[in-house]
Amino acid sequence: MKNISILGSTGSIGTQALEVVRDNPDIFKVSVLSALKNAELLIQQAKAFKPEVVVICDEGQYLHVKESLSPSGIKVLAGEDALSEVAAYPQSDIVLTALMGSVGLKPTIAAIKAGKNIALANKETLVVAGEYITALAKAHQVKILPVDSEHSAIFQCLVGEEQNEIEKIYLTASGGPFIGKDRNFLSSVKKEQALKHPNWVMGAKITIDSASLMNKGLEVIEARWLFDLDVDQIDVIVHPQSIIHSIVQFNDGSMKAQMGVPDMKLPIQYALNYPDRLKNTFKRFNFLDYPNFSFQKADLETFRNLNLAFQSLRKGGNMPCILNAANEVVVAAFLKDEIGFLQMSEVIEKCMEEIGFIAKPQLSDYLETDKHSRILAGELVTKNIN
Repeated sequence: MKNISILGSTGSIGTQALEVVRDNPDIFKVSVLSALKNAELLIQQAKAFKPEVVVICDEGQYLHVKESLSPSGIKVLAGEDALSEVAAYPQSDIVLTALMGSVGLKPTIAAIKAGKNIALANKETLVVAGEYITALAKAHQVKILPVDSEHSAIFQCLVGEEQNEIEKIYLTASGGPFIGKDRNFLSSVKKEQALKHPNWVMGAKITIDSASLMNKGLEVIEARWLFDLDVDQIDVIVHPQSIIHSIVQFNDGSMKAQMGVPDMKLPIQYALNYPDRLKNTFKRFNFLDYPNFSFQKADLETFRNLNLAFQSLRKGGNMPCILNAANEVVVAAFLKDEIGFLQMSEVIEKCMEEIGFIAKPQLSDYLETDKHSRILAGELVTKNIN
């Protein structure tokens, strides 16, 4: 029996992880659940899966959650600081970090320091402080097991290849809902259009990131740290069918790809039960349903966010942290109809130009950079509104 903590259990990844747990009751047990503000779903999950502890980050809902779960004896904590406390929960064997945005950084650090293996669905943790996190995991002999479909694909392709040199990896991108569109079209798109992803069902923030290709940019940065690669070893290829989840090319030119229908439960299950695969009833891929695969080059001029992500990775230091913080602010603003789709890139680029660059940041530098980047991005959004 493997005890699992799920940080962000009410989001898309968290709810699908609980489906995996439900399908494998003899293998997985939930120790910890947490939610940002969806108290009602958290209560339902707690009653169904009976964890020892739950966290509601919205402190205003603490009493409601506590009273609702009082008969069950489940311990209830509140506030973001409690996430770091439960991330180190002694009974947990693995921590699934399915939190949205840079809020996942501190709990991931706490879990690593407590010696917990990490099933990482919170890519922002490595985007913000990849060098720090990977060094910390190595020092504490902790495995970081990727949950993103693309990084899980690379990870699976590398099993048994430890002694072989990677020449390049290809992260595949669906292209999102605006594949093939030009900047003139993108200048007038609304959130309702951007939220209609053709292949994946995800939360609002990651869906907007997918539409702008920022999600792929964040994945490029994440891949650099997960697999210890140089930026020039990472490429992005648009594959609209989303069947090939990513590809590894070795130094002899041979390539390995991981394939399957778009379903996040597969990489979740693989990370939670690594290194063993579990039999399941997930939909199987049928070649006859996909008689043609297509590929095209990612358009870095039209979708400038991907280009900005590559720039930030080449610059290094705290630059990816600036990129990520500014992006979180502008996506929230776009979802409130406060700025246009293309203006998101403009604000991010301005923040990258104006926030002080630190070549060798410490953890405190990352946290300060994150704060100042959010302030500046907010100010730039407000200027746009007024």
